This record gives sequence, C-alpha cells and structure tokens, in this order.
Amino acid sequence: MQIHELLERYQNGEREFAHVDLSGANLSGVNLRDVNLSGANLTGVNLSWAFLSRANLTGACLRQADLRSASLNSAKLNQALLSGANLSKADLRMAYLQDADLNWAVLEDADLGGANLQAAKLDQVNLERAKLGSVQMASAELMEANLRRANLAGANLEQANLREAHLDEANLREVNLVRANLIEANLSGAYLRQSDLTEADLHRVVLSGADLSEANLTGADLSRANLSGAYLLKTSFRKAHLLRASLQDAFLLRADLNEANLRGADLRRADLSGAYLSDAILIEADLTDAFLLESHLIRTNLDGAQLSGCCIYNWHIEEVNLATVKCSYVYTQFNYTSKKPTNRYPHGRDLEPGELGKRHRESSSLVELYFTEEVNWEALVFTLTQVELESPELKLTIHSSEPIENNYLVKVLTNREINSKVLVRRVFQLYPDILHRWKQKRSELLQLLGIQAGGAAIDAAAEMPQNSTSHNRQERIYREVVRQIQHILLSQAPEQFVESVQNLLGYLSREGIPTEEIQKKIIGQVIVQRARKDPVFRENLLRWENSVNETARQSVVGRAVRVAIALLWESRPT
Repeated sequence: MQIHELLERYQNGEREFAHVDLSGANLSGVNLRDVNLSGANLTGVNLSWAFLSRANLTGACLRQADLRSASLNSAKLNQALLSGANLSKADLRMAYLQDADLNWAVLEDADLGGANLQAAKLDQVNLERAKLGSVQMASAELMEANLRRANLAGANLEQANLREAHLDEANLREVNLVRANLIEANLSGAYLRQSDLTEADLHRVVLSGADLSEANLTGADLSRANLSGAYLLKTSFRKAHLLRASLQDAFLLRADLNEANLRGADLRRADLSGAYLSDAILIEADLTDAFLLESHLIRTNLDGAQLSGCCIYNWHIEEVNLATVKCSYVYTQFNYTSKKPTNRYPHGRDLEPGELGKRHRESSSLVELYFTEEVNWEALVFTLTQVELESPELKLTIHSSEPIENNYLVKVLTNREINSKVLVRRVFQLYPDILHRWKQKRSELLQLLGIQAGGAAIDAAAEMPQNSTSHNRQERIYREVVRQIQHILLSQAPEQFVESVQNLLGYLSREGIPTEEIQKKIIGQVIVQRARKDPVFRENLLRWENSVNETARQSVVGRAVRVAIALLWESRPT
C-alpha cells in the first residue's frame, strides 16, 4: 500500500490496516492514533515522532524501525518483532509488549512506566536511563542488557534473566526479583532498598557500594559476590549463600544472617553491629577489624575465623566455640564520639591460643539483676531455686551484690552459657510472687527448717499486720508492674518504652493503685543508671528528645524521661 493511500483512508475515518506492507516507508511525525496495524510488515519504517497512542501493532514486524520519540502509550505490541529497532525517548507508558522481541533494540531514555513486558526478549537491549517504574517484566530475557541508571522502582522482574546485565546506579527500590538470574550482573551503586531478591541467583554479582537496606535476600545465592562497601542495614540474608563473598567495609547493621553460609567470606572492617548470626557458618571467614557491637552469635560456627582487631563490645554470644578462632587481640569498648573501638584486650601483648574462649566463658557465666529496692535474700534464693527446678541442668549461685545509686545490682553465676535476657525476665516474673508468699509463711517455714532466733527482728516479721485480701492483691500487682517497668526501661529503646510504661501506669491507675513513687523515683533512676552505663542508649535518649511528638513529650513517662536527661546533662564531666 502506498503511504498517501493509507493516510487518506485514515483521514476518512478508516482504522483497519492489518497485515499491510509498509516496509521502508517514511511516516515520520504522522498521526495514526488508534490505528490497527496488527501483523503489518513495518521493517525499517521511519515512525520517528509519530503518534501511535493506543495503536494495535500486535504481531507486527518492526525490525530496524526508527521509532525515536514516537508516542506509543497504551499501544498493543504483543508478539511484535522489534529487534534492532530504535525507540530512544519513545513514550511507551502502559504499552503491551508481552512476548515481544526487543533483542538489540535501543530504548535509551524511553518511558515504559507501567508497561507490560512479561516474557519479552530483551537480550543486549539498551535501556540506559529508561523509565521503567512499576513495569511488568516477569520472566523477561534481559541477558547483557544495558540498564545503567534506569529507574525500575516497583518493577516486577520475578524470574527474569538478567545474567551479565548492566544495572550500575539503577533505581531498583521495592523491585520484585524473586528467583531472578543475576549471575555476574553489575549492580555497583544500585539502589535496591526494600527489594525482594528471595532465592535469586547472584553468583559473582557486583554490588559494591549498592544500597540493599531492608531488602530480602532469603535463600539467595551470593557466592563470590562483591558487596564491598554496600549498605545492608536490616537486610535479610537468612539461609543465604555467601561463600567467599567480599563484604569488606560493608554496613550490615542489624542484618539478618541467621543460618547464612559465610564460609571464607571477606568481612574485613565490616560493621555487623546488632546483626543476627544464629546458626550461621563463618568457617575461615576474615573478620579482621570488624565491628560486632551488640551482634547476636548463637551456635555460630567460627572454626578458623580471623577475629583480630574486632570490636566485641556488648556482643551476645551463646553456644559458640571460640577455641579454634584466630585472634591476636580484640576491643571491648567503643567510643561513640570518635566512632572508634577502645580498650584493647589484652593490653601490651597478644592473646594466647584459646584465651579468647576462656575469657568469654568467664564473662558469659555472670548475669546481672538490677533491683529498684533492697533485695530480700531469702525470697531471691527461693526464686533462683524455682528457676533451677524449671531447668534441671542449670545451676545458679549468687556471686556478688552492690548498691548503685539507690538501686541494687546482684550478679548471679551460672554453670553454663545461657540467654541472660531470658533468665532476667524469668527471675523478675517469679520474684514478686515468691516474696509475697515468703512474707506470709516466713515463720512457719523457719520452724520447719528448725531455725530459731531470739531477737525482735524475726518476731516482728512474724507479727507483721495482715492486710486485707484486696490490699494484698494490689501489693502483688504493684510489685509485678514495677518489675515489668524496670525490665522494659533496661531493654527497650526510648520510642518503645515510653508507650509501654505509660500503658502500665494507666493499668495501675485503673486498679486504684497510686503511681507517684514510680513516676518520681523509679523511672528516672533506672534511665539514668542505664544511660551512664550504655553510650548507645544515651545517644538514643538525646535523639528521642529532638524528634518525639508533643503527645509523648507531655505524657507522664515523657516528662520523667526529660527529667532524667536533665540530670544526665547536669552530671556530665566539664
């Protein structure tokens, strides 16, 4: 068909031109909106700047066609042959390109927002700087594709083949890459925050300097991947394979590495603060100068791992064999002002073989219990006895006690490694009730034990006035809530415990139990005590004060927190 004939019939309202042969025709800038050119031969046609919105080009042959800056939004191009076509700066928003052949096509700076390219062939396609937001590309073929600096935010690339693709500095935020093939792909500097890469194949992938914070890489294969300098905050690598992976200088703060295989991984200078490494494999991994502040290592395999220069401040380690690690020295404290580890251990010499494991066994066997009032030793002994009965293999011994700023610190020695937080929580669950029962039955129990005392102290205790049932119940509730508040203040961040403690105070008020003593004394003392001991918590307090909303600030707990901050500020060194 001649060009003038097609245009004349189109001007007269005709839209059906299926299977026409317009190969090599010059249709630059023409208006063919809503036209039906399905199955047409448009090989080498010039449609640059043409208007083809909502056009039907299903199955059409557009090989080597010139479609630069063409308007193809909402066009139907399913099964179309576009290999080698030039679609740079084309408008393909909401276009349908399922099963289309776009191999070697040029789509540089094109807009494909919301387009459907499911199962499309895009090998060696040029999509540099293209807009691909929310695009559907599940099962698409993108081998060696150029997607540098492309915007793929929210795109669906599930099971897509991106082997050896170039995605440097691409925006892949919240992208679905589940079971995608990214073998040897280049994603250096890419933005993948909150993306889903579950079970993706990332063997030998380059992710240096990339941001994968809060991304999901559960079960992904990152063997020999390059993640040096990558941002991996709260990233999930659960059950992932990171064999021989390079993670030098990577930021893995609070990352989930539970059951991950990091055998032989390079983690030099990596920041694993707060990371979870339960049941992880770190055999022969290099953790030289790594940061393990607040990290959780439970049943972690560290056989042959290099730990020299690590900062292990407040790490949580259980059922871990440190006898086979390679380590000359560690740092046991961290200066949050200078951002540097401090307190080299051992000072002035190197560790002997097995010495780190011995030190850990000694330190991990002590559990600290903080009391806000004077300790009843009899009730505490019975409390520890109850805990031992619940765990027959566990033996507990009171090691020492000392007053600390109107509070009382009791250190308990355990015969084996144990989760200290679980033990502390259980002790304070049992102690108030056992204390109450002990006071009621003390004289009877002493008689059963054959213990006699002559002085007024025991008699006075035996003759303590018996309160009403209602009062006894309120006392039990009060003591239990105080224990809960103490535990919450010592374990949660400010933005969490303000609401939690406020709810507990509200509960006491509804029960008719006064809370003035808790508000005036307990909350502030516990916060000050924790802040002086924990620099991270102290920084969190100041951050909370600067960012908290007015409702929380003016709450009972909020005011108590601010008083505690003021006390800390007044007592700071000059």
